[in-house]
Amino acid sequence: MTEQTSRLAAPAPGAMAVDIEERVNFTRLHEYRLFRAREALDRSELGALLCFDCNNIRYITSTAIGEWSRDKLTRYSLLTRRGEPMVWDFGSAAVYHRLHSPWIEAQNSRPAISTMRGAVDPASELPDRLASEIADVLRQHGVADSPVGVDLIDPPTLFALQRAGIDVRDGQQVMLDARQLKSPDEIMLLSRAAAMVDGAYQRVAEALKPGVCEHEIVALVNETLYRSGSDDVESVNAVSGERCVPHPHNFSDRMIRPGEQAFFDVMHSFNGYRTCYYRSFAVGYSTAPQRDAYTRAREWMDAAIDLVKPGVGTDQIARLWPTARDIGLANEHEAFGLQFGHGLGLALHERPIISRLCSLDHPMEIEAGMVFALETYCPATDGHSAARIEEEIVVGENGPQVITLFPAQELFVTNPY
Repeated sequence: MTEQTSRLAAPAPGAMAVDIEERVNFTRLHEYRLFRAREALDRSELGALLCFDCNNIRYITSTAIGEWSRDKLTRYSLLTRRGEPMVWDFGSAAVYHRLHSPWIEAQNSRPAISTMRGAVDPASELPDRLASEIADVLRQHGVADSPVGVDLIDPPTLFALQRAGIDVRDGQQVMLDARQLKSPDEIMLLSRAAAMVDGAYQRVAEALKPGVCEHEIVALVNETLYRSGSDDVESVNAVSGERCVPHPHNFSDRMIRPGEQAFFDVMHSFNGYRTCYYRSFAVGYSTAPQRDAYTRAREWMDAAIDLVKPGVGTDQIARLWPTARDIGLANEHEAFGLQFGHGLGLALHERPIISRLCSLDHPMEIEAGMVFALETYCPATDGHSAARIEEEIVVGENGPQVITLFPAQELFVTNPY
């Protein structure tokens, strides 16, 4: 990473709104997201977007309820070419949003007809009632004869929409198009989320010593983030010792011992905007194989960051990284997610996706306004240690801005002897 890149300031405003400086302007954020969704819809062949993915619902309607609803398909929204956003909510949440979300017209905040991800018996005819209501709205908005884009859906609801004569197409691609360029308000929220993880890693560095278990670090990070205002700690990976190779992408109750390497990934959100933020540590002292592996992982990372600018193809970045066989794996499917890049926003994985598995043959051009994470991984020659680094990047007109600022240029040794 160049010295200029490392000096760039990353905003981290307070969590509160104040009258003495401009921070996140949520009205402007709502308007930008709806504008981007409409623009993407207008460019497509679709007459409407029917969204069950909570990230797309939030992007279009600026409404959300408990994190428990993320995977249950209990809410949905509709945006037509001619109409205002509509949201069907979980029971009384529809009433709540009529009271507290005035940017959604009152008649457009409705109780959902939900199948609870298929748990409600399809014989109840709830899926057909849902489809009938959607078909009625499409007719009212003059787009009944146009295809409808859907992002996520359970089979009973999909079949019911088709029985209602609705031509269902892929709407997720349209929404990913809309979401790939971030506004200044989105970037500020992403930076604030990363700053919260900076603080969590400070506590990890202080607590990481022999006798501590992986799950205790996970608990510490969860507590730290929720106390600092996180609205969802999606996951904390904690990997140490012999579990570093191969990377298991989870955490366990393993106890950490002197001289071991440990790495962590913190995935949480602030006002819906997410982090994916790895850091590696050595506990008490480091070994030559650990330092060598970390140096290689850092070199791969810095080469990728230095290449980031508008107009560069994702294939150019992917080619900088080692092959699967270079890191001891059989193929790029096994190595997927290790030498990796992915967009960040309301979801953990947005565009662009950067990987030797898909980017070499199907590259995407990097644009100013993208925000993505870059990840590298290098196993050590001792057969059990490994380095894992991740940086979050904002693409500016003239190059990259790194917003993950906990020290990572060298292997961080915690509580050294």
